Amino acid sequence: MRQHEVRPQRGSRKPTRRLGRGTAQGQGKTAGRGTKGQLARTGPGLPGWFEGGQTPLHMRVPKLRGFKNRFRKSFVAVNVGRLAGFAADGKVSPETLAAKGLIGKDARIKVLGDGDLKTKLEVHAHAVSATAREKIESAGGAVVIIGA
Repeated sequence: MRQHEVRPQRGSRKPTRRLGRGTAQGQGKTAGRGTKGQLARTGPGLPGWFEGGQTPLHMRVPKLRGFKNRFRKSFVAVNVGRLAGFAADGKVSPETLAAKGLIGKDARIKVLGDGDLKTKLEVHAHAVSATAREKIESAGGAVVIIGA
């Protein structure tokens, strides 16, 4: 076999459709574009975001009224400075905070870094800010993140 005899595999190369060149291939006259209308004409046609006359997305979404995230997880903020007053046996958890009446029994808590902590505490919370974690660990305590 010579280089000039090499051919692509049969069926791998397909000739381009020649539109509007007579009735032979079934693509003559209107060239598969139907009869009349905006899409039958040459030129730019319709933009990609056109929705066929349906109210477009940018008009359907509410404006200037905010947005309510359905998947938002709300937290009750508790500052580091208040933790020592709600500790029970060197441990602060949502249960101890609920028992003292600071939060509801099903509330998720996030510990924030305002205030100072002098005592060593083991803090159980759903979320902790970086400054709060730093203050708790510098006082010799530990942070345990509660899942779910």
